[in-house]
Amino acid sequence: MDGMENIKSDIISVINDKQQVTYNELREFASSSGIDEPTLKKSLQELEGASAIASRSSGGILTYYVLQHEDHLRRIMIVEDDKNINKLMLLSVGKGFDVKQIYDGTEALKKIRYEKPDLVILDLMLPGIDGLEICQNIKKDKALKDTIVIIVSAMDATSNRFKGIKYGADYYIKKPFDPSELRGLVTIFLKKKGKKFDPLIDLPNEAKISDAVDKALKDNNSKYEIGRLRVDGLLEFAKEFGNDSGITILRLVSQLLQDKIKESSSSIFVGFLNGDDFVIAGDRANIDMTVSAITSEFNAVLPFVYQSEGYKPIELGIEDIYGAERPTLSLRYTTIEKGSVIERRAEVLKNRKNDDIGAYTYDELRHMLGSDHLDITITRSPDDGVRLSVGKGGEHNKKDKAVG
Repeated sequence: MDGMENIKSDIISVINDKQQVTYNELREFASSSGIDEPTLKKSLQELEGASAIASRSSGGILTYYVLQHEDHLRRIMIVEDDKNINKLMLLSVGKGFDVKQIYDGTEALKKIRYEKPDLVILDLMLPGIDGLEICQNIKKDKALKDTIVIIVSAMDATSNRFKGIKYGADYYIKKPFDPSELRGLVTIFLKKKGKKFDPLIDLPNEAKISDAVDKALKDNNSKYEIGRLRVDGLLEFAKEFGNDSGITILRLVSQLLQDKIKESSSSIFVGFLNGDDFVIAGDRANIDMTVSAITSEFNAVLPFVYQSEGYKPIELGIEDIYGAERPTLSLRYTTIEKGSVIERRAEVLKNRKNDDIGAYTYDELRHMLGSDHLDITITRSPDDGVRLSVGKGGEHNKKDKAVG
């Protein structure tokens, strides 16, 4: 093995040990191993080109995953009536898959039921049966419910993203789409080694959130802040309409956050605290802009959320079928004072049995960030997938103010 092959082998080992590793972690490894950054980047490019690894930017963090190699090709169906876009999707997916192109919704559903593909890339506006109905049929069918569905559409994302997630879509990409984003999602959904990929749970984990918190505490820039974005009312919403409806809202917020970060190209960190809130860190102006944008879009989609649960459109001017009272959802952003985080961090470290700081647990992070009310907890298991558990929470921070 020559020097470059040794470097690539070492990189694979580093990623394999943790199943997912950020670029910054790989850069630290390279520095400690005497590998310069151009060589690291070249190695990563070659490994991605050989389909040994794949990368995805999520929550402002570029993360690498080891891919598993299988004897058989995973099957993909591209359902898009525009032949040029269908071809672009085919080219975006790349080699290493058994791909079929379909241009009609009715034909697509028949072939999906018969051939049972592993993943479907789905447009919404189709001849025959539309994409949302296809998605709903796939996820309702016991023989197809594990089929990954990625919606790629130019139709109004305000309502259709929510409807797609509600009907079980695993991800929603707006047109015009980034070919590399589509390829990365497809590859990681189908070939990621280890636990099944889920875009909600696979936002930066507790180790990455721990790093972001420590960075915020060390950063002397007064414009660098850390805060929480909370989905107010999610507990009552999940109690009224079920845990799946609650998870749908969290998926929606998660994907909106990721979209806004990509659109703004700002260096904002976003992590998920495995409850009803997200942690955000970065420059104050960028955070304000991102929170404002996501709040505006979230508020725009709320009428469709309420309608999906049986409430008649607000513009009709009549009471909904459940009466005037309904669980109200809103987004609430709270800046967290660094002094309070430092105090709570000291409590956490005092209660630890050893001096090794390491990554904080989710319970420790929630305490440090003033988010330990535990109204809602998200868990996942190989058998049950992502689950939302409703618990008894304490008093929420009375200083929080709803956004928008």
